[in-house]
Amino acid sequence: MSSKSFNLVLKNKVSPYTKIIEIDSDKSISIRSFLIGSICNSKSISKNVLESEDVYSTISCLKKLGVKIVKLKAKTYSIYGKGLGSFYAKKNTKLNFGNSGTLARLILGIISTSPGLELKVKGDKSLNKRNMKNLIELLSEFGATFIPLNKYKFPLKIISSQMPVGVKYNAGVSAQLKSAVILAGLNSYGHTKIQERFKSRDHTERMLFNNNQAIKIKNNKKRLIKVSGKRSLNPININVPGDPSSAAFFVALTLLNKKSKIKIRNVCINSNRIGFYNLLKEQGAKIRFVNKKKICNELRSDIIVESCKVKPIKASKKFYTNATDEYPILFVIAALVKGTSIFKGISDLANKESNRIKEMQNILKQLGVNSIFKKDCLKIYGKGLLDAKNKNITVPSLGDHRICMSSFVLSVLTGAKTIIKNFDTVNTSSPSFLKIMKSLGVKFEKRK
Repeated sequence: MSSKSFNLVLKNKVSPYTKIIEIDSDKSISIRSFLIGSICNSKSISKNVLESEDVYSTISCLKKLGVKIVKLKAKTYSIYGKGLGSFYAKKNTKLNFGNSGTLARLILGIISTSPGLELKVKGDKSLNKRNMKNLIELLSEFGATFIPLNKYKFPLKIISSQMPVGVKYNAGVSAQLKSAVILAGLNSYGHTKIQERFKSRDHTERMLFNNNQAIKIKNNKKRLIKVSGKRSLNPININVPGDPSSAAFFVALTLLNKKSKIKIRNVCINSNRIGFYNLLKEQGAKIRFVNKKKICNELRSDIIVESCKVKPIKASKKFYTNATDEYPILFVIAALVKGTSIFKGISDLANKESNRIKEMQNILKQLGVNSIFKKDCLKIYGKGLLDAKNKNITVPSLGDHRICMSSFVLSVLTGAKTIIKNFDTVNTSSPSFLKIMKSLGVKFEKRK
């Protein structure tokens, strides 16, 4: 399911507001609920699902692999899993991952150890540019084959392993690679062991926790995840919280928009997802988590934000794993706070939906905000909150939802006349973005 392409035009500053909003559901958890439900036995239920392009791509791929999925009502789905190794499809069946790197990496983890599959896989223009070398090398250790050999970008052909055996993996900063290994290990013989030096997102582990002892976790100096292969999985019942990454744009807008306050209901505050919030709190941001509760092994709360003075951002590399998706909007905040902000350990941002370092530098430069990226460190020389009514910003078609949303916030805070091309890409993660912005009084125009 795809939306019609459109450009967005912005010309006006946002006025002060006091609002209560509900954000789009979490994309990472929504996608995982379908993937893990598909390899469980019997019927799983996923509620409050994000109904976005990336999730629709997930459902489409699973149906092509023989999984029955039924929509019960808005945002609620039944997933009829047949157990581990149960995917089936005709030879050379084509799977399209759309814009979703999460879907691509995780479903290929499952496919790699599901015997008898020979599939053609690809993504959209943006995803096809992304380097999948690390993923391909990891899944090859389980016995999967990718054709052509030594090609690391989609489109590709994958031939699954007939006799997958567990592996040992020293995890880096990527939660998606870690999850791919976990999911591949579930249908492999023996044990798969993953060591983490830096703890990354753990939604996959949380969703599998206490499910027939398929995974066990030891937290020492290095976190050890042990996956026991060939254990049948019981059905899951998931209630998806709001997405903290989607909420981040409204948090940034409120912090820098004078005399404004917002309450965002029911947002996931998993400790591995709130680096953005913790980092801003360190710089004096007025952000509070209230009404905390744990549902389906995920902590959630309401978030209250008030406009205030924020200091220049100093982000050491430790923040990267817990704030990866929020760096483009952090760059916007840095540009509009007076002083020098420093972001270390961010080179991996070059391999996202776009090169997020380079593209955000280009956008900020159009407002006269200077920055330097050198030796894995970005410095942004913030000018303070600008009045940029005489400035123009053009954001090219990049296929990057985070760049589009960050540019939107930058424009309505400064008043710069802005054209954001192919803004429809935001529907991959946050289909309610414009509707919520409109409720805050933001004016914009859609153009074909």
